[in-house]
Amino acid sequence: MATKRVIAIDFGAESGRVMQVSFDGNALHIEELHRFQNQPVLANGTLYWDALRLFHEIQTGVAKAPAGAASLGLDTWGVDYAFLDRDGRLLANPTHYRDRSWENMMEWVFERIPRRELYQRTGLQIIPVNGIWRLASLVRHNSPLLEMAHTYLTLPDLFNYWLSGSKTCEFTHASTHQLYSPHSAGWDFDLLNRLGVPTAMFGEIVPPGTKLGQYNGIEVIAPATHDTGSAVVAVPTTTEDYAYCSSGTWSLLGLELKTPVINDAAYEANITNEGGAEQTWRFLKNIAGMWLVQQSRVTWAAQGHSYEYADLAAMAEQATPYTAFIDPDDGDFYQPGDMPAHIHTFCQRTGQTPPESVGQIVRVIYESLALKYRYVLEQCCRVAGRRAETFHIIGGGSRNAVLCQMTADATGRRVVAGPAEATALGNAIVQLVALGEFSDIAEARSLLSRTAGTVVYEPRETQAWDDAYDRFLKILTVK
Repeated sequence: MATKRVIAIDFGAESGRVMQVSFDGNALHIEELHRFQNQPVLANGTLYWDALRLFHEIQTGVAKAPAGAASLGLDTWGVDYAFLDRDGRLLANPTHYRDRSWENMMEWVFERIPRRELYQRTGLQIIPVNGIWRLASLVRHNSPLLEMAHTYLTLPDLFNYWLSGSKTCEFTHASTHQLYSPHSAGWDFDLLNRLGVPTAMFGEIVPPGTKLGQYNGIEVIAPATHDTGSAVVAVPTTTEDYAYCSSGTWSLLGLELKTPVINDAAYEANITNEGGAEQTWRFLKNIAGMWLVQQSRVTWAAQGHSYEYADLAAMAEQATPYTAFIDPDDGDFYQPGDMPAHIHTFCQRTGQTPPESVGQIVRVIYESLALKYRYVLEQCCRVAGRRAETFHIIGGGSRNAVLCQMTADATGRRVVAGPAEATALGNAIVQLVALGEFSDIAEARSLLSRTAGTVVYEPRETQAWDDAYDRFLKILTVK
């Protein structure tokens, strides 16, 4: 068959890249065309995404693609959004999910929609990053943006609009804002009305694989525009009995289900239900992920010590095991800042000896992540009534052999690591399904299971990790 080429544009919280994915009938081949930094901007106390700069990078990357691409698709992190005015112009730079505008907003929202009801209506984990809090903050502070806003677009759909002219929101991303109802399969207008949010700006929601229009003669197709939604598409599995962790700045860990699980047990465990491709649901929790190491690197670099990720992993591997643990999702770790100092404070607060050396600090982060993975995985399996004999780690974190082995040890499960470029591959697969190159995602996953070049980690030293897990659970209780 003739080789089909598509362009996959993938944004993460640290960087973005434009990738070319080619399918020759036997394998998927991926090539990086353009990579760029994604640097948020703090202006007058508000943290923004630099949307116009990011769109410029999209255009630059697509221009580097050889002629003949059949389509392009774009995905980003979840939860963020933008407003257009009545003439289709961007009203303001999108606010970053780590902006402090969410603070004190949960209580304000819960006064209008009780916490349990909010979960029942949306099925989403109650966490600070969800778009609902920033939107509610605009209402509370009488922002003129809401008076001027004509169209509400998820962040990837802002870029899709600039590329194609389509003012639609794609399902997987819309489902992460805590404004979507799995029950009615659309925006929850009653919820929005009770918060005082104007509803006319919320338009059509389209499924992954929708053809939106064209950019410079290239078909624009909405993949799963939430990056985790795209990453899960590329899990190289031929069975449903698996769990996944999309590992990057965040670790998104969970199960793929046919229907959402919205009940008392899911609410108590604070597990989220996010839309997936082909009408699936991602039953998962957000875990801090490599954010803690990223911020530690920034602190050390400011002190004159620059470390590559591979160097940090090597130092962690040599450090003493099980000296202290943290909860990666503790509130003290959420904002940018001196992460080693925050870890020191957490350990003191929980009666542990704080790590001092660079290697020991990174080891504490890695071990704590592996143990948190076990904790969340056991929660998800128990609440969903599912087993997960194989644990797939996909995304950039799959390259971290030290953390992958720790995860196998901590969870007692076989870990299959890779593909590292799962998000871009999943993005491309949805495009290729829409173009008729694959019959469905299962066919693409079967191909990946034979060709993706994964690495397998078997559990070892499980007794020592079981003992560490008992200590870790006590830390969760103490804090």
